[in-house]
Amino acid sequence: MREAHFTRIASELKLGIQQVRAVADLLAAESSVPFIARYRKEATGGLDEVAVISIRDRLEQLAALDKRREAVLRSLEQQGVLTPDLKAEVTAAETLRVLEDIYLPFRPKRRTRATAARERGLEPLAEILFAQEGIDPASQAARFVDPEKGVSSPVEALAGARDIIAERISEHPDARAELRRLYRERAMIRCRVQKEKEAEGSKYRDYFDWQEPLKNVPSHRLLAMIRGEKEGILAFHIQPEEEDALDLLRHRFVKTGNAASREVKTAVGDGYRRLLAPSLENELRQESKQRADADAIRIFTENLRDMLLAPPLGQKNVLAIDPGYRTGCKVVCLDRQGKFLHSDTVYPLEPLNQTAAAADAIRDLILVFDIEAVAVGNGTGGREAHAFCRALELDPSIPILLVNESGASVYSASEAARREFPDQDATVRGAVSIGRRLMDPLAELVKIEPRSIGVGQYQHEVDQRELKRALDDTVISCVSAVGVEVNTASAEILSYVSGLGPKTAAALVQRRDKQGPFPSRKSLLDVPGMGPKTYEQAAGFLRVSGSADPLDASAVHPERYPLVERMAADSGCTVQDLMRDAGLREALPLERYISAEVGMPTLMDILEELAKPGRDPRPDFETVKFAEEISEIEDLRPGMQLPGVVTNVTAFGAFVDVGVHNDGLVHISQLADRFVAKSSDVVRVGQKVSVKVLTVDVDRRRIALSMRSDPQNPPPKNR
Repeated sequence: MREAHFTRIASELKLGIQQVRAVADLLAAESSVPFIARYRKEATGGLDEVAVISIRDRLEQLAALDKRREAVLRSLEQQGVLTPDLKAEVTAAETLRVLEDIYLPFRPKRRTRATAARERGLEPLAEILFAQEGIDPASQAARFVDPEKGVSSPVEALAGARDIIAERISEHPDARAELRRLYRERAMIRCRVQKEKEAEGSKYRDYFDWQEPLKNVPSHRLLAMIRGEKEGILAFHIQPEEEDALDLLRHRFVKTGNAASREVKTAVGDGYRRLLAPSLENELRQESKQRADADAIRIFTENLRDMLLAPPLGQKNVLAIDPGYRTGCKVVCLDRQGKFLHSDTVYPLEPLNQTAAAADAIRDLILVFDIEAVAVGNGTGGREAHAFCRALELDPSIPILLVNESGASVYSASEAARREFPDQDATVRGAVSIGRRLMDPLAELVKIEPRSIGVGQYQHEVDQRELKRALDDTVISCVSAVGVEVNTASAEILSYVSGLGPKTAAALVQRRDKQGPFPSRKSLLDVPGMGPKTYEQAAGFLRVSGSADPLDASAVHPERYPLVERMAADSGCTVQDLMRDAGLREALPLERYISAEVGMPTLMDILEELAKPGRDPRPDFETVKFAEEISEIEDLRPGMQLPGVVTNVTAFGAFVDVGVHNDGLVHISQLADRFVAKSSDVVRVGQKVSVKVLTVDVDRRRIALSMRSDPQNPPPKNR
């Protein structure tokens, strides 16, 4: 089936068969997605990570289908029912759903009403009725009356025969497929509140009496209804109009209008209501949930990527503040490598309000530790602490920045934080995380479980295995794109480097701690667990600054060092000269270096790296200034135009921080002066925006915002 799968995937993804085959071979050889996309462009025809992941996931789905197909064939053979025609049907099934429909009549099942009827000898009567010839059903049924078998009357015999027909209809593959199409096209999702749950379920009030076509329901609404049902507040069903479904089945199974056909018609109604409708509704629930999960996971991964690749402040001496009211503000000082130097607690906020002492303490720390930037967590008390620091009138060259602290509390209580700071409490660890997050968001955020960062929608409702895999793919992709300085990186970020994993990453850090910095990439081979394959996968993403070989600080893979050295020799210079002199690089006749393994894509990548070794793809850092007169939701008024930062993007819009404790919502219909299909087409997490306040609900702490030039005249309605 392997080649057939390649052909199918190539057709589905509009790729060449050789591209799919190459990716499959590389994956089978345990190559990582970033390695394939970055260093095997000639083999794959330049496929990016998205395409490689799509091929990987589809190969796994088809392998699972093959595995299930083999199990079905074994079961049919053991039952002695595997005819050549049935085997051909099973072999030709292209989806798991079709395969299960074929297998359904033969699948071992618990005892049913039809099973009981067959045991009482009523299958021949069902066959007579199903033929729908001009017979008298009651007379025929009388022949099957047998009190010893539990059939005491013709009425009981007919009921049992109808049970057999109803089950046969419910298991008919073509009928199920036709009904499935009807459900997908015309089913309605109808939601209502459970009796006496109105008060405790007020957050679901929009769904207390709700209906819409299933094919139109967006992911966030479906996941909201699923959560409401799980909490016992809502109940919802997915069904088309019953008469439409019955008409479809009658057209297929009811042949005439005679007495036997009337029995079949009754069986059709029973089979649909008792068997088919619940089964298909369950199928559609699963199918719709999978689509909603995929959409929610896509949104989460997009947001996570934007957050991980946020601009870093860079290596600065940082004073970080984790704000608090009664317990005070925890202050820590970090050096330019993020090393913890000092901690203190100050009380500039209510209720203690020791403003003067707090001001003196912070000014002293700034002088003693040569502070170059101040990071203030944006949680409770963040705006007030930020305003307090601004009022200190520090050196204008020292930026005072609000930092998104989502997940910092999770990190502060983690094993990694306790291991690094065994003698410090959680508030100190949290403040350190805030400061480091300003310096390098990627390096710090990888220490936090991605699901705890808070940039998704309904992440606890989606398939957790699929979510984790997608988030891990995203983190690995981001780490690979930026690269990791091997002599300063934490074990957490190293564990996301292509090919490494937690065990090898820990061994690398342990070796570094015991023997000092790695002098070169090649010395990484001394790390336990760093075999040739692991080294091949990881080396290009690891940087060794200060190595005798300047290529060790670049993304040029060690396997291409001889090629670069040859380029330098042909140019009559050193590798360092080639990296410094653009003229030398421009004069290189690249065609001369093309081979079976190296093509123009790799050569262009090498030239790019020689020009900017170890380049950081993240944008330059920019500060955000909120409106100074705004600090509380009570300060907001409709019509205000405010600067803000996007903190989360969802299917229904974007949340924006405008400098108060509650993020405002820009509904998708208010994102632009045009129809917006996806929020991420317009905004990204971390983007700086200008918004207008539409409404403020102080009691519910809700703020409605707009990015439209004329919020009162919206574009076509978004669904």
